[in-house]
Amino acid sequence: MRELTAVNPAYETLATGTAEPVVIWEKSFRGMGLNGWGAFRGVALYFPPYLRAAAVFLLLISLLVTGAAIPTQCREKDVLQYGEGLIVNVPMPEAEVAPVVEDVAQNTIIRGTKEYNKDEYVGGAVAATSTPVFPAWTEGGKVFYKVRKQALDPRNFKDSSDVGTLAVRYVVQPQGDKNTVLRIDAVFVEDFRHSVHKSNGSVESSEYKDIHDRLDAVELMKKENAEAEEAKRERLAKQNFGMGGDTVVLSTPPATAKSGESAKGEAVPKSSAMLQAPAYEQPESLEQHVAELRRQVERLVKKPGAPLKSAPFHTASTLKSLEPGVEVLILISTPYWYGVETHDGQHGWIRRDQLEQAP
Repeated sequence: MRELTAVNPAYETLATGTAEPVVIWEKSFRGMGLNGWGAFRGVALYFPPYLRAAAVFLLLISLLVTGAAIPTQCREKDVLQYGEGLIVNVPMPEAEVAPVVEDVAQNTIIRGTKEYNKDEYVGGAVAATSTPVFPAWTEGGKVFYKVRKQALDPRNFKDSSDVGTLAVRYVVQPQGDKNTVLRIDAVFVEDFRHSVHKSNGSVESSEYKDIHDRLDAVELMKKENAEAEEAKRERLAKQNFGMGGDTVVLSTPPATAKSGESAKGEAVPKSSAMLQAPAYEQPESLEQHVAELRRQVERLVKKPGAPLKSAPFHTASTLKSLEPGVEVLILISTPYWYGVETHDGQHGWIRRDQLEQAP
């Protein structure tokens, strides 16, 4: 047998890399029993006989308190990671934000999660006015829901398993005249055990990104409309001053010498004059280049026609109906919509699947 001493204190290293205090009692083989040497956090201690029992009791209490605190902290960290949802202040009026959120709630896609590894998102969701998955909302604003029933173990939900209902809730609340508060929450509830599994935030952030991109597109179209109105006012001003609506100011090019003459009027060899002449592309290649550019930005309306919307979502107001074969110019491209300009200068939005390239 070996003799245990406290001369070299011993530590047990935890997974976190912290030192665990260990008490080592020395035992002699001369019948002296346990003596009072010990080690705590690297310091060798000696306990007199009349304090040994109290010291052991206090040390055990310290170990129990320390051990109980670690899992409590882990649990608190766990709670913070799941179920927080997303709250964003959007610097746009509620009248512009609500239609975009409603359109996202109707697009049948729940982003930020998937059922199988090969998927990019969960499809087959439907818009709803309410769902038992969430408690009734009583804090005002407009509320929209997107629900996917029979979802199979969706990713990014805490301890999710089995089949259940996957739901996303969007709350739009006005914050003054120019700002809007947007709240997004997502949960998964099992059909059999009715266990509620909260999201880790990936669904909320992904759904907000879709909303954010659409709001940016709306802002861009508003800017395009403002610039078009400004150009229209300039044309009217030119007409009022007798300049004409087509007036374009061009810079006057510098005078050039005639072919075969230098700047001083001296004769130049024909070959040298040809080298000094600027190179121009052949007319055929220039025409082909222009035709290619037109092909990239021009589209034709498919049969049976298409509505020109005021914003890139289905519930937006219709500016006018375009006949089949009408030509439009693409100004903005989004995953689902094109921002276009018609021949009469009107701007609007058309779904991508309602347009086709010119032959």
